[in-house]
Amino acid sequence: MEPGLAAAWSWSWMLLLLLALLLLALSCSWWKRLPQLAAEAAAAAPLPPPAAGPGAGGGSWLMRWVWQWRETAAFLAAHGSGRGFYHFVHARYLRHGPCFRTALLGRVHVFLPASAPAAYQLLAAEPSHFAKRYARTAAELLGAHSILCCSHVEHRLARRAVATLFSMPSTAAFTATFDRLASDVIVGQWRPRNGDDTATVQVVALDAALEISYGAICEMLVGKKNRLERVRGEVFAVTQAMLALPLRWVPGSRFRRGLEARKRIMAALREEMAARQHEHDQHGGDLLSVLMQRRRQRHHHPDALTTEEQILDNILTLIIAGQVTTATAITWMLKYLSDNRHIQDKLRAEAVGVELKNNQAGLVTMQDLNGMEYAYKAVKESLRMATIVSWFPRLALDDCHLAGFQIRKDWIVNIDARSLHYDPAVFDNPTVFDPSRFNEEGSDDETVKKKKKKKGPSAAQQRRLLVFGAGSRTCLGMNLAKIMMLVFLYRLLTNFRWEMADDDTSLEKWAMFPRLKNGCPIRLTPINSSSQIPRES
Repeated sequence: MEPGLAAAWSWSWMLLLLLALLLLALSCSWWKRLPQLAAEAAAAAPLPPPAAGPGAGGGSWLMRWVWQWRETAAFLAAHGSGRGFYHFVHARYLRHGPCFRTALLGRVHVFLPASAPAAYQLLAAEPSHFAKRYARTAAELLGAHSILCCSHVEHRLARRAVATLFSMPSTAAFTATFDRLASDVIVGQWRPRNGDDTATVQVVALDAALEISYGAICEMLVGKKNRLERVRGEVFAVTQAMLALPLRWVPGSRFRRGLEARKRIMAALREEMAARQHEHDQHGGDLLSVLMQRRRQRHHHPDALTTEEQILDNILTLIIAGQVTTATAITWMLKYLSDNRHIQDKLRAEAVGVELKNNQAGLVTMQDLNGMEYAYKAVKESLRMATIVSWFPRLALDDCHLAGFQIRKDWIVNIDARSLHYDPAVFDNPTVFDPSRFNEEGSDDETVKKKKKKKGPSAAQQRRLLVFGAGSRTCLGMNLAKIMMLVFLYRLLTNFRWEMADDDTSLEKWAMFPRLKNGCPIRLTPINSSSQIPRES
């Protein structure tokens, strides 16, 4: 090769090598800046629409402070009215669209419909940069160790510790207990003593549902003979204070009354634990006995709750979660069926046709409930329309990007279940009570039938029902709640026809869970196919 040509090739190779090194350096620099670029991209995303005024999106600290407390005042005004706190949320959806930002009690909240894929993923996948977060007042009333408010690690521990409560034998025993108590009230107290099947009786459904569910849950948690009957009113006071202003030092404030009620409940539970330790815990298989035994033998039970406070906080949480929410759902179910007599009659025909397998004791069993397919759909439809838990809160632990919006650290993202359940794109004709939306045959309503031919079967709707949460934080007691609703419905259907005695649809002020202010008074007319009061087995 000629010298000139060889020199040219040498220079070419050197240039190619230098170019490769330059590209490699640029790639390394770009790779190192990738997190920064991602952060810049997230920061470039828009903030969720402000709920009101220029103070929402910047301006002086005074403008932001005024906006925050103006929003809080509007929320509390809605919560203290007969419209309920969701009126506040719905009004802002109408104003700002499917996602908005507001401020409640000094914290920024972002409301996002659960129909958004990113919202549902946040619940189901539980990314590490989000944590479950309830209102500060609710968390303080339930306790730092409550399964609803504790950290991810402690939540897994508490969930395993109380899992025995939801085993098949425990569920079957609870079904029998609830049926016995429900029959004592519905059959034993409500039916006319003189045998006159034409006489009508008026009762308040909420009072009965609270009484029955409280008795059954306390029997499951702390045994049949316990010290919790005297503090039943205190549990109600705790729930009333969960969304109150945190005025702990103001005498007579709802939050202070709730804290005092919690102290009395804790004192009763401590008495119960002390008595069991003195008696060497001869009570048997209730949850408190199981938790105390595992605590004493924690070297054999690594998942045991190790402190008294952990046990007490979670017993209180299970009482509130099981009693108040389910009793509220029962009252809404009775109202919907009063408004839809043809569905009530169809359910009655199904219930009367059920032959109880446990004929000796006369108690409803889980096998009996499995035969009430239409009733199960009515329960699901009641839960959809009532949406007892309106949204599921998650706390952002870092700045991030969600559903196309910028979410900043310490903001609370509320995944809105109610907006999903009333979204006509998900549920056809969502304001119509229609249990048949949960089967493949379609709706009882002719208008809805025509729409479903265009939109497809309701199986997709069933998958989108969000009543008990999602992911690893899904409500442990969801099957017990459905069982209580089914048993109550069975006993009422086979003994009475009913109608609303008061058509006022105003909501109770300050209630943690939306329920009728009048407690759902119903007028009962006995039917001939009366049930007998079950005997205790």
